[in-house]
Amino acid sequence: MNDVAVMTREIVVEEIFPHAPETLWKTLTTGELIGRWLMEPRGFEPVPGRRFTFQTRPAGGWDGVIHCEVLEVIPNERFAYSWRGGHAANEGYGSLLDTVVTWTLAPVARGTRLRLVHAGFLMPQNQSALETMGKGWQKVVPNLGAIAAGQG
Repeated sequence: MNDVAVMTREIVVEEIFPHAPETLWKTLTTGELIGRWLMEPRGFEPVPGRRFTFQTRPAGGWDGVIHCEVLEVIPNERFAYSWRGGHAANEGYGSLLDTVVTWTLAPVARGTRLRLVHAGFLMPQNQSALETMGKGWQKVVPNLGAIAAGQG
């Protein structure tokens, strides 16, 4: 028996936008719009079971492909997909990663509260990804508002 406890961490970013949930939903679930605030997805459709990819900078044994699968779609409320990439031989950037990204939308008086949870970072091997992606999501989430503003 292995007595080593596995610790996982998550990234949480919340923002309130002056847009209807439907407007943010479109921004989160339309491939062309995703490409404007994150990366262009390949093969994306907001349908449970649908597999798609993102391409980022390769590192070591990793080709830079992020493999995703849509896990949950509740229109205008909740959208989740897996986020897998990296290579077992890599340390730091490009280390093996098997996580889940969940977006939750809730109407509030001034618009919509958007909550991102990117969960499943194993410590310590995913420490670099947690730090880098945490900073990245802190920049990406607020940018959704500008993209959404053009959709309303």
